Amino acid sequence: MSAQEMETKGDVKKSYVVAGATVSCTQGDQTSRLTMPASHGVFVKEKAQMNVMDFKPSVNIQPFGLCQTLANPAVAAATAANYGNLTPMPCTPVVTMPWINGKDDQLIENFPALTNQSMNMCLYCGTIKVEDDGQA
Repeated sequence: MSAQEMETKGDVKKSYVVAGATVSCTQGDQTSRLTMPASHGVFVKEKAQMNVMDFKPSVNIQPFGLCQTLANPAVAAATAANYGNLTPMPCTPVVTMPWINGKDDQLIENFPALTNQSMNMCLYCGTIKVEDDGQA
């Protein structure tokens, strides 16, 4: 098994996530990229590998275009001002916990490695998931 592919379950291959991976939010209208200001010193295909603690908004998780949920106060206010017509506003994810579904037996700076099966939640009701591991 290669360093890039961990295991296969059914037709789904698990892989490690690196800086530059593509992520999406169910409430945003665009995909985004994961970023890292400094590497953990572990690389896959010369790209910095990420761990479950790389969840900070605007540091690791960038905005997802326009947010479309009334749970977001900016969307709710804009919608109210627009006579109840849904008015999407810029997405600034609010994430307060580490990613779930990391690889517990592969630690990167003492925390589980981030995988393409990892997920997170925005406080504005969005589910954030990995679309592409960034290795290509």
